[in-house]
Amino acid sequence: MLPARVHGYAPSMLDELTLGGEVVWSGVGPLGGSDGWVCLVPADEAPELLPDPGGVEESPLHAAVLGALEDGGALFFRDIADRAAGEQGAAAVSDAALVAALWELVWAGRLGNDTLAPLRALLGAGGTTAHRRRSRRPVMPGRMGPPTVAGRWWRLPEREADPTRRGLAAATALLDRYGVVTRGPVVAEQVRRRTGERSGGGFSAVYPVLRGVEEAGKARRGYFVEGLGAAQFARPGAVDRLRAFTGDGHPLVLAAADPANPYGAALAWPDAEGGRPSRKAGALVVLDDGAPTLYLERGGRSAVTFGSGEGALHRAAEALAETVRGGGLASLTVERADGAEVFGTLLEPALKKAGFHPTPKGLRLR
Repeated sequence: MLPARVHGYAPSMLDELTLGGEVVWSGVGPLGGSDGWVCLVPADEAPELLPDPGGVEESPLHAAVLGALEDGGALFFRDIADRAAGEQGAAAVSDAALVAALWELVWAGRLGNDTLAPLRALLGAGGTTAHRRRSRRPVMPGRMGPPTVAGRWWRLPEREADPTRRGLAAATALLDRYGVVTRGPVVAEQVRRRTGERSGGGFSAVYPVLRGVEEAGKARRGYFVEGLGAAQFARPGAVDRLRAFTGDGHPLVLAAADPANPYGAALAWPDAEGGRPSRKAGALVVLDDGAPTLYLERGGRSAVTFGSGEGALHRAAEALAETVRGGGLASLTVERADGAEVFGTLLEPALKKAGFHPTPKGLRLR
């Protein structure tokens, strides 16, 4: 998501903000394997904006890790291991067990780190999915522990207990993020409100706060997007910006779960044959003048074209090729299109013209 917004984006840019204490990152639940959802918030707003911690089956080791960090300080992995061993009255704690416990607490929203380096290492060989670097050399554990637990670990701040403050912060963030807030995006994000304990979420939890923001003159309510009812809220200048927007005629390649992609949230996906588009982690969508023309499952193996014509597919393929060449994706291999092999479909000549090369399995670009 960040490379789509920041020209010349490099992971080090985000690390500068986290190391400088300006941005906090938190896990918001695992996705299976070594992946998971991550939330980034300004540090001074973390108590109000961070989601409530999730549940974790707390073992003595989990309790020992949390106990080692209870004084509010930040510790390296080996320091945590030493303190955890003391908490449990044992001579040592195995690295594997401690790494697993740390990441379970991360995905539960309990622990943070001053850099995203361990997250990149967890995702694969020192880089995110979009910036992987492969090496034949074995990765040896350093003095501070394995690469997946590098940096300093600390307990994330206690969440704001006042539900009014939490609700206002969430509503303000939604308005900033979407410009026009409707029911769909709120449900897609599974926004929850805290009232002393976890309560029901969704649009019903945010609507009263948005209405209060409107009454205070900081938002407007109206029929901004056709077909989505009257429960729509927007920043005062958002509608004027939408009316003035003409686009540059260049397709956008976005993560399917990106807030900038309204499909699957505010708007329904167009009818498609041979696939079921969704806002899955790792999936991509190409928007051309606001309409989806191409959807790719994680890794790009399966594509959905939404019945797009040759011209739209050529523009989408060129946009994908630019993303790969610009480093946004390490590689892309398309094997199927609309439920059939990509060879012989309208997508094949579009991808070849954009620079994709045939392989036994499909069309690839690195």
